[in-house]
Amino acid sequence: MGYVVMPNHVHFVIYFTMPDTTLNKIVGTGKRFMAYEIVERLKQQEQFILLETLAAGVNVHDRKNKKLHEIFKPSFDHKLCISYEFIEQKLVYIHHNPVAKHWKLVDDWRTYPHSSASFYETGIQKNTIVTHYREVSL
Repeated sequence: MGYVVMPNHVHFVIYFTMPDTTLNKIVGTGKRFMAYEIVERLKQQEQFILLETLAAGVNVHDRKNKKLHEIFKPSFDHKLCISYEFIEQKLVYIHHNPVAKHWKLVDDWRTYPHSSASFYETGIQKNTIVTHYREVSL
């Protein structure tokens, strides 16, 4: 339904179609797949000092379970979206994140390439298929 990928965090507005799937499971699985990809790319780029830093961040319990690198913080923030108005508010917030004073990644939030903003402005799908939030029944 909507997303923005920032340099050190991501925002998603997601909708579940599988009632047996929990948010924790989806986020955990996503983090795991992203972590594997990040580690592989760091290895390819020979970023061994960064890999050592990430390895040092693994706690004792996770190390015993064969975890090699700590890529993400173990928590995440979430809000239940129960109205279209609330979803719109969250989409405006996340889509404007790249132009916020702290970031200034682009001059026009609609042009940030790692976001669903251009889809919501133009209706044209770009890098990722996005379902418009109005197509989902709440």
